[in-house]
Amino acid sequence: MTLLGTLFTKTDADPEPERPEPSGVLDALRESLIIVSDNLRVLSANEPARLAFARKDEPLVGKRITEVIRDFGLHEAFDRALKNGKSSVVRIELIDLDRKVYEVRVVPFEMEGAKRAIGVFYDITQIEHLERVRQVFLSNISHELRTPLTSILAFVETLEDGAIDDDANKRRFLSVIRKNAERMRHLIDDISELSSIEAGNVRIEPKQLDLNGLVREVFASLSAKAAERSIYLENEIEPGVRVFADIIRLEQMLTNLVDNAIKFNTAEGTVTVRCLDKPDSQVIEVADTGEGIMREHLQRIFERFYRIDRARSREVGGTGLGLAIVKHLARLHGGEVTVSSVLGEGSTFRIELPKAEE
Repeated sequence: MTLLGTLFTKTDADPEPERPEPSGVLDALRESLIIVSDNLRVLSANEPARLAFARKDEPLVGKRITEVIRDFGLHEAFDRALKNGKSSVVRIELIDLDRKVYEVRVVPFEMEGAKRAIGVFYDITQIEHLERVRQVFLSNISHELRTPLTSILAFVETLEDGAIDDDANKRRFLSVIRKNAERMRHLIDDISELSSIEAGNVRIEPKQLDLNGLVREVFASLSAKAAERSIYLENEIEPGVRVFADIIRLEQMLTNLVDNAIKFNTAEGTVTVRCLDKPDSQVIEVADTGEGIMREHLQRIFERFYRIDRARSREVGGTGLGLAIVKHLARLHGGEVTVSSVLGEGSTFRIELPKAEE
């Protein structure tokens, strides 16, 4: 008798086991297992398979495999195993309430002289998702680095070809090279920062801090940038308002949000920071008077590298990672960041932070 036979059969001569029943062992596996008879009907299924594939808690045993999982490739794999004794691996994708992707290994075997086939279902949904994220990330990184690198190389070649002796233009060329090199450095810094946060390597030390004073410092650091576009910075935080947060990380979040509000505001617009008090939390709002954000972009705006207008983003600078960093830092505090917007009137970003436990 095969190993599978010992797992699924028991004779009267067998002594009572001193260990868990075989079905319990199979039910404890993470992978779904389905055993099919020579007429392609389910003979047995473990608990993960029942949870994954049973509809309305109906039993799987006795049903044809095509009734349980409607996938032609899977049906062929079981048929091939039973008729030709051939093992195979197939990929199936199921879309119900959630999209699930499985890699299924189908293997033939005999049990008590009868042909059987077992399918082991490996859930690779998360693996495929991570692979897509990796590919998008690499594509975005390549794009973001290629633009400044192309500019740097072009101006370096121009200088090498004789422009180094052109007093009227060489400083301008060097300024462009420096600007693009700084853009690359900021991108690498933001990637490193985001990676550290996502890996759990960033720790916060929240304490009660003066929000009005912190906002003044953020405004001071960005005042020159605001002045270039005649943007008015308005601090509506009342003196004495205190929030429970890590001062370095909250300053980082506010700097990112205020910087974005300046970049994407209308000329001579306003950026306003205020704080709203709730029973269990405090909400810091950063509002601008820009063009606003269309509804279809609001759900994705905190994704890394997501840009509403790539051309304008390149023009005003930025790495495309600032809002993703804000999201992760807010969640690190046990809070959240959200956005609302009205086209033609502006956008408001809100950082909600829990209050300190008393």
